[in-house]
Amino acid sequence: MPRKCRLEIAGAAYHVTARGVAKSELFRDNLDRRRFLELLGGVINRFEWTCHAYCLMTTHYHLLVRTPLPNLAAGMQRLNACYAQDFNRRHGEEGHRFFRRYHDVMVESESHALELLRYIAMNPVRAGACHHPRRWPWGSYPALVGEAPCPSYLTAEWVLAYFGNDRARAAERLAAFVEDVPR
Repeated sequence: MPRKCRLEIAGAAYHVTARGVAKSELFRDNLDRRRFLELLGGVINRFEWTCHAYCLMTTHYHLLVRTPLPNLAAGMQRLNACYAQDFNRRHGEEGHRFFRRYHDVMVESESHALELLRYIAMNPVRAGACHHPRRWPWGSYPALVGEAPCPSYLTAEWVLAYFGNDRARAAERLAAFVEDVPR
């Protein structure tokens, strides 16, 4: 049976996730993580996306991206294929790195976007990888709240606009929103 076509809309925002095959590690070390983020930056530039949030876990990753053109599938194919090839070359392995295709959900409302921001930021805390979302170096949250440099591929303005016009105050409000949840 053929695969179901993905819905791609110009200007849409998507929550995208991908997992390692058989729950294996996608990222074994910090070099893997840095390489993935380099590739992500290249895909964002090449496909003219904006990235509003991301989080790299050990076995999977989360992205919140907007695609001005209907090209999510092409960009994700490039990102995952290039990363898998790089990973296999570096670690002397062969075969698939990813479990199935990536998963995507279109962001359909402001409340959905806000809950995704919270979910992505809190993912490493809920997984026990760190005690506080500001301490996870492989996610966008520290940059969004002003505690780490903002990578060139991360567009913080869209996120912070939900919380006000003043960047510092908006970052404080974002932090209060994200961190004021039961763990």
